[in-house]
Amino acid sequence: MTIGWALLGVLVVAGLGALGAFSCGPRRRALIAGLSTLAVGALGVAAGLLALAGRTFSTTIPALLPLSEASIAVDALSGVFCLLIGGVAVVAGIYCVGYFGAGHAGSRSAQGLLPLFVAAMILVPVAGNVTTFLVLWELMALASLALVLAEHRLRPAVREAGVWYGAMTHAGLVAILLGLALFASKAGGESFDALRGADLPETSRSIIFILTFVGFGSKAGLVPLHVWLPRAHPEAPSPVSALMSAAMVKLGLYGVLRVGLDLLGGGPRWWWLLVLIVGGVSALYGVLQASVAVDLKRLLGYSTTENLGLIFLGVGAGGMFAAGGNRTLASLLMAAAVLHALNHAGFKTLLFLGAGSVLRSTGVRDLDSLGGLVSRMPATAALFGVGALAAAALPPGNGFVSEWLLVQGLIHGLPGADAVVAVAMPLAVGVVALTAGLGVATFVKAFGVGFLARPRSESAASATESPRSMRAAMLLAAVVCVGLAVVPAALGPMLAQVLGTLPTVRDGSPVRGGVTLRLTGIQGSMSPLLILAGLLAVALVVVALARRGLPRRTSLVWGCGGTRLDPRMEYTATSFAEPLTRVFDDVLRPENDVDVTHHAESQYLIESVQYRQRVDDRLEAALYPPVLAAGNKLGVLIGRLQNGSTHRYLALGLAGLITVLVVVGLTA
Repeated sequence: MTIGWALLGVLVVAGLGALGAFSCGPRRRALIAGLSTLAVGALGVAAGLLALAGRTFSTTIPALLPLSEASIAVDALSGVFCLLIGGVAVVAGIYCVGYFGAGHAGSRSAQGLLPLFVAAMILVPVAGNVTTFLVLWELMALASLALVLAEHRLRPAVREAGVWYGAMTHAGLVAILLGLALFASKAGGESFDALRGADLPETSRSIIFILTFVGFGSKAGLVPLHVWLPRAHPEAPSPVSALMSAAMVKLGLYGVLRVGLDLLGGGPRWWWLLVLIVGGVSALYGVLQASVAVDLKRLLGYSTTENLGLIFLGVGAGGMFAAGGNRTLASLLMAAAVLHALNHAGFKTLLFLGAGSVLRSTGVRDLDSLGGLVSRMPATAALFGVGALAAAALPPGNGFVSEWLLVQGLIHGLPGADAVVAVAMPLAVGVVALTAGLGVATFVKAFGVGFLARPRSESAASATESPRSMRAAMLLAAVVCVGLAVVPAALGPMLAQVLGTLPTVRDGSPVRGGVTLRLTGIQGSMSPLLILAGLLAVALVVVALARRGLPRRTSLVWGCGGTRLDPRMEYTATSFAEPLTRVFDDVLRPENDVDVTHHAESQYLIESVQYRQRVDDRLEAALYPPVLAAGNKLGVLIGRLQNGSTHRYLALGLAGLITVLVVVGLTA
């Protein structure tokens, strides 16, 4: 199979799958939607693997798009994102068969649009000119918006999430459109080949980079443009949440790599210092919000902001070293960012599908109302635990490997560094370390409170295991996570191919080895397989000693003088996060409320005490109300101009035309 045939298959299968899902009855709809999504993903994986094997593909289709031609160009950078998106889609397709099956049929539109959404995502990184890229980007945005709104009749929060997501994604599109339109006008052509060869003034290059970084950062969920992400991810159907969080947000990373490092050919160091700062702030803020969240899917949404922040921190640091001519560290940090994108796709797919399994069985997302699921949903609990271990960046999880590479690149940049690097790199290491520590607390809370102890609601107590196809999908995602954790060195040639597409970074494979992962050009090695073997050996020794060394006896555990344990005695997600909330009180600023109810017979006797804590997104509360207020005032002003006068409309049109001509004349 060639890349061209694989991409053609993506279009054909997506179209047929959508047509079948829209036209057939509920019983077959889930099967058609799931299998077509799986097939589209498999074709995307095939195209990605072919591109990473060194093959390229390009073609143009004249007159397909208005005022332009459709252009496709595939290289290794396109290939790694096709592989990532396709892999997530394969798992999500298997999962959909059970998730949308009997008892949870889902909407016709959600199942029909699912393969089209996957196809649009796969085609975005293979666009070869500005118009094709923007059209595919908008198709992806519209399909994902419709999928977020799939359950709008069930919950008012879905409509609110759709409004926020629609506004943010189209604001990001406007920024990307302005940046790429300026780029194409200055370059004298819109093909990516023409953009690469353009000789632009430094001011224009900087404006293009800032505009596109804002647009792509919005799609990636970077702070402060992250506000749509913890809203949209919880309200979308769980397989859609997995596709958005594990795959779609990575296209923001693709955009920055493609425009900043490929088409613009790198840039001054302050570009990448800005990326590093935004990434570091996003990582810290995201993990802080995740550590205090009690909604399981909202927690995972903020975790996505955290991990994309770490990825962009690596890209920013790599860009800084590339601007300074240190290609060894630049390639290592870029490889760490790309590898963490792949790892995050694996474990976040697993976690969102696990959360969907819990939600489908219990109807509950609130961790304070869960518990005890390990005995009622053992497969889901075990697989969610694999994902939690990876997301916490603990060995032997796959998240540990890429974060270790990231820290190695940051630390090795200190010797002989100038003042900017000498300050930025230690701070970046501190951000990664603090993020990792808070991430451990976050996922200990998610797994411990959600799955262990005793159920704290009737829904949790009556939970049952998910259908077989859902468990199979989660198992496949877990196997991928384990593979990425144990043999990351096998990805060295693939990472070298990706870095070869970035002119200022090319330096061969940054890692090598088999069982042991060794860094190229600098000192450093680590063996995930030996770490795993050591942990298993220690666990076996502890179990053996526990069974043979001490006598066993059965008795009640001590419970503050009580003899019967009750779910009210257990830690909830809110109480587990209380110490962190106090430590970071100045950042989180929680709102606490205590309601005391007295007996009717006497005001001195208390019947009940209710404690509630709410932690809002303070950045959103500080930044967005003034923007929304200004938008409302502008809307009122524009409404006043619409008085029905043709003469006024003509005058406004003439004034607008003159303004555009003046701006073009001054900037041409």
